[in-house]
Amino acid sequence: MFFYSTHLRAYLSDVSFLVSLRLKKNNFDVIIIGGGQSGLAVAYYLRRTALSYLILDGESNPGGSWQHHWKSLRLFSPALWSSLPGVIMNGGADYYPGRDEVVAYLRNYEGKYNLPVERPVEVASVLYSNACYQLETSQGSYFAKALVSATGTFRNSFIPRIPGMDLFRGKIIHSSQYWSPETFKGKRVAILGEGNSGAQILAEISRVSDTIWITRRHPTFHPDFVDGRYLFNAASKMYEAKIQGKEYKPPSLASIVMVPSVKDARERGILDNPVRPFERFSPHGLIWPGGHEENVDTVIFCTGFKSSLSHLSALNIFSESGNVNTAETRAMKTKGLWLVGYGNWTGFASATLIGVGRNAKATVEQIKLYLEKK
Repeated sequence: MFFYSTHLRAYLSDVSFLVSLRLKKNNFDVIIIGGGQSGLAVAYYLRRTALSYLILDGESNPGGSWQHHWKSLRLFSPALWSSLPGVIMNGGADYYPGRDEVVAYLRNYEGKYNLPVERPVEVASVLYSNACYQLETSQGSYFAKALVSATGTFRNSFIPRIPGMDLFRGKIIHSSQYWSPETFKGKRVAILGEGNSGAQILAEISRVSDTIWITRRHPTFHPDFVDGRYLFNAASKMYEAKIQGKEYKPPSLASIVMVPSVKDARERGILDNPVRPFERFSPHGLIWPGGHEENVDTVIFCTGFKSSLSHLSALNIFSESGNVNTAETRAMKTKGLWLVGYGNWTGFASATLIGVGRNAKATVEQIKLYLEKK
């Protein structure tokens, strides 16, 4: 009996040691969920502190959501205006990088600063108790005193529900699933959306197929000289004026930027006749109010994204809009949580390469103060 009891105690001791070792290994001051541009920007500033931190990234490779954007995508901001803190993207003030260059830039950025990333790790849920966050993931449990959610929007694409969708025998995709125009050669394609994605995808596909451009309102276009650099400056002036209680009317930030492919589509007359939305799907196409029907093979929804926040559902902190109420990036309804990179509701220009750095720096400063008081 003594023999078995001694061995049982030894076994339990070993198990306890392994569990404590596992908890120690996966226990950090700060965990960042998301290894794209926002997560990397936060990590850049965390590396300057004495805090222990880790990035959990759901992707298999570096580059965030950029590696899933369509093949020919180019930024409409020059490289100099598309950089994270610490490293200027190659190309200067007049070069507009492509998708592959952005992915390479993010991969090299991560490597340059040896940022600690574990991937692929899918975070299923986040719990908070006893001033600690517990993350349940595809690779087990992780623990943190402070948490940064930086998952962006790409994984939560939005397609509105339209009557008859289930009857349509063609193909329905979101712009996030679009890769190149060759897939649609010889097809009849309807493209929904009056934003930059809709215009750029229309411009490409219209070279190889018959297209219909469907918009909620008549699209507006920036003058040819306007690019992302110009828009960022205008938005910055608007933001500063708001803080100072002054008025500043910027150019419409919703208008389409005339990148080369869109200029080419303009010359071909492709942008001239957008139509208003249809009413419902039919088995072979789209039906407008009044009964007019157009046969199409594919419908591409360029209808945007919503924040990817399902991992925070158990915290019960969502607002009626489906986002989280924040003061800049700090969550209001729970302690020790920050959200970075989801759009202006988490800080001015936080969803852009050039804008997220400012929000990341302020976030890390707040995290340091928070943990010092614990």
